[in-house]
Amino acid sequence: MRSLLNFLAKYNHLIIFLILEGIAIYLISSGNSYHNARLVKGIRGLTTGIEQKMSNARTYFSLREISQSLAGENASLKNIIERSGVRQNLFISSVNDTVHKQKYSYSSAEVINNSVNRQKNFFTLNKGRRQGFSVDMAVIEGNSVAGVIVSCSENYSIAMSLLNLDFKLSARIKSNGYFGSLSWDGRDPYHAVLNEIPQHVSFGIGDTIETTGYSAIFPEGIVVGTVSSFTKTGGDFYGIEVLLQTDFKKLHFVNAIVNMEKKEQLELENLFQ
Repeated sequence: MRSLLNFLAKYNHLIIFLILEGIAIYLISSGNSYHNARLVKGIRGLTTGIEQKMSNARTYFSLREISQSLAGENASLKNIIERSGVRQNLFISSVNDTVHKQKYSYSSAEVINNSVNRQKNFFTLNKGRRQGFSVDMAVIEGNSVAGVIVSCSENYSIAMSLLNLDFKLSARIKSNGYFGSLSWDGRDPYHAVLNEIPQHVSFGIGDTIETTGYSAIFPEGIVVGTVSSFTKTGGDFYGIEVLLQTDFKKLHFVNAIVNMEKKEQLELENLFQ
């Protein structure tokens, strides 16, 4: 009781001011329609602003669940496209139709560990053998190359990143179809190098670089990046610097791809090697 009295004595001027201010506002708003309307509008604007901020906060904290849901839906749509026998991108449509047999199967996953500043970078996925993942599955983000799975446990997988000195990929210039070997030179996480393109080939800065589909791991037409610069090297070939489409510093939700005809293809090819 004494504490309450001390509080009232200490802040009596402020309390009296707030009471009188409240009475004044009430009298103004109740006796004048203009002030009443302005007061109601102000309160309504304040509450609307608070509700909007709370809504934005709820949306922010639910982004993880939304992203996981979208990744799953994206994988399902890719599987539907494969089953339909039609594979599309922004510029071309190709048909792979052997009685509508699905060649590639897509599964979504989340990157839970990642590195970009080493010479040999890897990233970890939150799915493994129990979820149908296996070694040599291609990993993409959206429609761009990310890496290849090299090891699996029951519930996790390790993928070799494109940002790895041991990573090699058969890639081509989309505008003319000439292909070569793409690899990472270890300089920065935004560029790779495409070699073995003859110097008589015509192309330009900004041309798209995509997968050839020759490896039996990556489907044809997955985007790697765009030509950022090129120089002539020994042996009448170009050294082409490729600006990667995948931002490996933001790698989060990905799709793993299994080629369901890979074993058949490799067994046949091995007969002639």
